[in-house]
Amino acid sequence: MDEAGLAARFEEQRPHLRAIAYRMLGSHAEADDAVQNSWLRLSGADTADVDNLAGWLTTVVARECLKMLRTRRSRREEPLGDTTAEPSAGGYDVNDPEAEALLADSVGAALMVVVDNLAPAERLAFVLHDIFAVPFDEIAAILERSPAATRQLTSRARRRVRVATPPRQVDIVRQRQVVQAFLAALREGDFDGLLAVLDPDVLLRDGSAELPPGGAGLMRGARAVGAHALTFSRGARFVQPALVNGAVGLAIVPQGRLIGALGLTFNHDKIAIIEMIADPERLRHVDLAALGP
Repeated sequence: MDEAGLAARFEEQRPHLRAIAYRMLGSHAEADDAVQNSWLRLSGADTADVDNLAGWLTTVVARECLKMLRTRRSRREEPLGDTTAEPSAGGYDVNDPEAEALLADSVGAALMVVVDNLAPAERLAFVLHDIFAVPFDEIAAILERSPAATRQLTSRARRRVRVATPPRQVDIVRQRQVVQAFLAALREGDFDGLLAVLDPDVLLRDGSAELPPGGAGLMRGARAVGAHALTFSRGARFVQPALVNGAVGLAIVPQGRLIGALGLTFNHDKIAIIEMIADPERLRHVDLAALGP
C-alpha cells in the first residue's frame, strides 16, 4: 500500500486511537502525542503482513501510552491481589454486567482522577478491556504477561475504581442510561419512548426559540415537550451524549463541530428540565470526550 493509502486508513482510525489515548493518559495534548507517535511507527513499518490494521494500531498506541505513563510515574506495581467481588454501594449493583459496562464507559473528569491513581499496567488493562473490549490475550501481549495474570490485573483495577468512584459518578451512570433512552426514542421518532423518560412536568427552556405559550422560551409538560422534540428527530443523528454543566446531557455536533447542547436536570431517573444552550461561551464547558467517542 502506498503512503497516501496508508495515511487515509490511519485517519479512519484516528478518532478511535485518540479516544484510547485520552482515557489512558487523561490529557488531550499527551493523547495527540501518542497518536502521532503511532503514525510515525506505522509510516516506518512493513505492514504487508498486517491483516488487522485497526488492532495493530490499537496495540501500538497502547504501548506508547504505557511508556508515557511509566515515564510519568516510576512507582512500583503491587503484587496481584485476589479477585473477590466488592459489595455494591449507593444502590449500584457491581455484579450487573450492563451497569458495569456503563460505569467503565462513563470515564469523565471525576473518574479520570480515580483511574489516574492506578498503576500503569492496571490502567492500561482496565481501559482497554472494560472500555474498549480488547480481549485479554491481546492486552497480555502488550503487557508481556499471561492472559490469566492480565485478567487478575483488570479485576483488581476494576475493584479499585468501584471503591473510589464518587457517588456523583454513579449518578452519571444512571443519567447516561436515561439520556441514551431519550436519544434512541428521538432518533426513532418514538413518542411513547420519549414520554417514558420525561418527567410529567418537564420544563423546556430555550431563550432563542419561538415556543408556544407558557412564557418566553418556556414549554412545560411531557406531551408538549415530547412532541416539540420530535420535530428535531431528523437531526438527531448529529446528537451525542456529553457532559454538560457536570451532568450527562446532549451535544449537537454536525460534522464534528459543536454548535449547541442540551443541559439536563434529572428527578428520580426522569428528565425534569431541558435547557437548550447555544451561547459559545457556555459551550466551551461542554465535555465531548468524557462519555466516549
